[in-house]
Amino acid sequence: MPRQIVVVMTDTQRYDMLGCAGPAGIRTEHLDRLAGEAVRFERAYTCQGVCQPARAAMFTGTWPHENGGWTNSQALGDNVKTLGQRFRDHGFHCAHVGKWHLDGGDYFGLGRCPDGWDDRYWYDMRRYLEELSPRERLDSRRTEYIRERPVTPEFTYAHRCSRRAREFLARHAREDFLLVVSYDEPHGPCLCPPEFLDRYENFHWPASPAHDDTLADKPEHQRIWAGEALDDTGWRERNHGTAAYFACNEFVDAEIGSVLEAVDRHAPGALVVYTSDHGDALGEHRLIGKGPCVYDGVVRIPLIVRWPGVTQIGRVAASPVSHIDLAPTLFDFAGLPQPAAFSGRSLRPACADPAVRVNETVFIEFGRFEVDHDGFGGFQPMRAAFDGRWKLAVNLLSGDELYDLDTDPHECVNRIADPLAADDRGRLHDRMLDWMNATRDPFRGHCWERRPWRTDARPATWPYTGMTRQRENEEYEPRQLDYNTGLPMTQATRQK
Repeated sequence: MPRQIVVVMTDTQRYDMLGCAGPAGIRTEHLDRLAGEAVRFERAYTCQGVCQPARAAMFTGTWPHENGGWTNSQALGDNVKTLGQRFRDHGFHCAHVGKWHLDGGDYFGLGRCPDGWDDRYWYDMRRYLEELSPRERLDSRRTEYIRERPVTPEFTYAHRCSRRAREFLARHAREDFLLVVSYDEPHGPCLCPPEFLDRYENFHWPASPAHDDTLADKPEHQRIWAGEALDDTGWRERNHGTAAYFACNEFVDAEIGSVLEAVDRHAPGALVVYTSDHGDALGEHRLIGKGPCVYDGVVRIPLIVRWPGVTQIGRVAASPVSHIDLAPTLFDFAGLPQPAAFSGRSLRPACADPAVRVNETVFIEFGRFEVDHDGFGGFQPMRAAFDGRWKLAVNLLSGDELYDLDTDPHECVNRIADPLAADDRGRLHDRMLDWMNATRDPFRGHCWERRPWRTDARPATWPYTGMTRQRENEEYEPRQLDYNTGLPMTQATRQK
């Protein structure tokens, strides 16, 4: 039987924007059906709540701070290998249809197929725009266009991506393959046919206690981000998110449904993974969009895995998992040796038994935005750790955060200075610092440890912990040499 993998992803889709995951009243019948045939990970987290860094982690198996893609519009390092290259080199036919956002170009990409992927199916957003007339390009970037004339499915990026994905599945059903279908929807400008828009004209995203958060005890950069919303007395009642956004969420579900139908017809034994790159605050904590925070609305993402013969259908896994675990999971399914470069763990044990805990802690980071449509925020270095209950965020240039999601699921009470939480805070902090050393974080140093609330922090010294981490990429380059001996290193992470 051929080894076949289909990864489907969306852009800017919160974990609770699936009908099966939240009470909001949004319809996602096709993804709900997939969840009923698979395992849904209800505590899944992106590696960074911005498009490119999130994708950089997913498609390399390494952290954004490891691979160079820690901000938008910054290309991966030349020596960093994507899943397309790695699977291609193991004999897989690899196709990526849809948004890429990893070539260092603008939002739409450079229109050039990267190494490892089949150019016949490559379809980043630049290639889509190049199919359109100048007038159509302008219309494709205006949300108002959906109210000026009916948008046909054929006009949308989502529909054109789905068509190419179905063609690939029909033509290559007997091959080992990795197919990625990467939609831009429901990310703005949110174009979809009118029948979807009609259903959401009077829809309101449910208000929660998070909409009442004044950010009084939160980091300063979040208050700057919120801006005038801090003084808006009608914030809770306002419709956060647009009708077009939620309509496009249902529209992309329909497009995904057409691809899943093709998978069932042509590749019924395929591993199917569905996720999104990040979420959206939707007005919670007075914030709109995504950025330097660890609130669930932004960094918690949907994740469904259907692994024939392994997953227990219709189950929900409650332990925290991460996008960093996807690459090892795909390699595990394909029966391939795990590259030393990968930083995550295979989710196979949790797919087989959702009660199994794969990760003691998951980590989240942030660097900055820096892209043509995201010129704001500046440098906001953040590292965070979450163990399933406690969530710690160290904002290097601002205040820090600690939330107990068991007692405060809406993350309204910052307990960073609470002495009763000191033990849990210190435990998570130690794990975060160890993770930074173990994953070649170029920003690590004593400033991450010496926080105002960490009374037992080590003194500031120039060498700090004295730890080093050399790159491991033995499939593609020689073993790194130890600086002190000139001989091949025997341990990548070690004391110097």
